[in-house]
Amino acid sequence: MENTNREDKYFRAKERVDCIKKFYSGLLSYVVFITLLGALNYWIDEWRHPWFLWAAFGWGIGLVFHAVKAFGFNPLFGKDWEDRKIKELMQEDEEPKKWN
Repeated sequence: MENTNREDKYFRAKERVDCIKKFYSGLLSYVVFITLLGALNYWIDEWRHPWFLWAAFGWGIGLVFHAVKAFGFNPLFGKDWEDRKIKELMQEDEEPKKWN
């Protein structure tokens, strides 16, 4: 039993590390490509029409959501809400069903 719990913790930690690694990879891609788009925008029209900001804003929104997922920031439900809810639902399943 203890070994299974340890394995579960290991796999959850590994999954979280993979998610954080993907976030940093996405952040690096964001910085590189938005910089290139900004340079292209400057080269074409010297930022008279800064169209690269639309790409930066759109991709940035996705990056923020990825950061929230990777780092577990969830102000709406709290840090341990998911674990508590899972335990609550598991306890409900263990209780005998009442026919009213």
